[in-house]
Amino acid sequence: MTPPPLSRRGVLAGAASLGGAALGATAAPAQAAEDRRRPGGAVVFRDVRPFGARESVDLTVVDGKFTEGPAPAHAKIVDGGGRIALPSLVDAHIHPDKTTWGSDWISRKPADGIADYCEQDVEVFRTQRRSVGERAYGLMAHAVTRGTRAMRAHADVAPAYGLDGVEAVAEARDRLADALDVQIVAFPQHGVVRTPGTSELLRAAARDGLVDMIGGIDPISFDQAMDEQLDLVFDLADRYGVGVDIHLHDRDEKGTKVLRGIVERTRALSLRGKVTVSHVFCLPMLKDAELDAMAGDLADLDIALTTVAPSAELVLPIAKLKEHGVRVGLGSDGVRDSWSPFGNADMLHRAHLLGWVTDVRLDEELAACYSAGAHGGADVMALPRVEFEAGDPADFVLLRGECVPQVVVDMPQRDVVVHAGQVVARNGDLV
Repeated sequence: MTPPPLSRRGVLAGAASLGGAALGATAAPAQAAEDRRRPGGAVVFRDVRPFGARESVDLTVVDGKFTEGPAPAHAKIVDGGGRIALPSLVDAHIHPDKTTWGSDWISRKPADGIADYCEQDVEVFRTQRRSVGERAYGLMAHAVTRGTRAMRAHADVAPAYGLDGVEAVAEARDRLADALDVQIVAFPQHGVVRTPGTSELLRAAARDGLVDMIGGIDPISFDQAMDEQLDLVFDLADRYGVGVDIHLHDRDEKGTKVLRGIVERTRALSLRGKVTVSHVFCLPMLKDAELDAMAGDLADLDIALTTVAPSAELVLPIAKLKEHGVRVGLGSDGVRDSWSPFGNADMLHRAHLLGWVTDVRLDEELAACYSAGAHGGADVMALPRVEFEAGDPADFVLLRGECVPQVVVDMPQRDVVVHAGQVVARNGDLV
């Protein structure tokens, strides 16, 4: 966790002559992720404007995916009323186990560094009346109503919690399986080496199939054991077939040294495409030639990155990295936890913040902020993009607006949220 400091490719038309129910008609529920998702039936979303196109079309969905041609005669109808259709967003980095979302206000205490924040995390964990699972579910459900289709959830693993956070987030994921795809990271916020007992918990989480990824945190500046931490994390990933997602906050040569260590181990263990580095505050500090060289290595090994757009100085240079083919996602980070009173798990708001801190003005720059929150996160989580093409997953939102840039600036209500072709939220509430 971080200390506080589109163009339109195509649309699908079908069943324009069908009459039907008013906005929000639904069919059988769908499930998230290939092993849980069970989309079924046919739905036609009438009178919508993909990516803010001037001309409205009808989108035909069969078994959770967009399709071409006429809709089946039995298709259900959802009237979009001329709303814009945009791909649902992906939260590539969030900590739902820490949140106090939906609970009483907590007053934060002064803190000096990660260790102090960790102590306050433990206090919140021990004093909250609502369980971790209920708080995580409340936040994750809220994210769905704001148009999030998927998230990578980091759950603290430490002797103070055992695997409670992992299990609680998994419980919330299962409750929202029809509406949200979730990857879980076993995240050693208290350190891998500096906190005895953590490595054993990480091993158990990976061995028992409880998580999708193993995390790490600042191997030099916080754990003070770069090789030991990275060797352990990468060995678990290699041994148990999970991915890696490491928090890296260092802004100087310590950060670049760790990044080179990650590159070396990714190459040595043939973990191409299975490694992510989060925050990576050292990258914006590099000169152009150094950045180009590092980006080339990251792209060669398909190492993904995530940013939470915390400030103009620390946000990743997304456009430059994309030129090299590096996958970059956008995330919420912590939401109303002991680290910060801010955050709302609304990825449209996060795309807005990305534009704000990078001081963008042009329409294409604003649209790129939405793309970072939608396509960027999907790329990081290895999910198919939503371009409204035949075969794409029918994960999208319907909202009032003129165009994508205006939507990023004004952040209108997500009137309808669709997951696997089924309406899962309407007007800010789960269906």
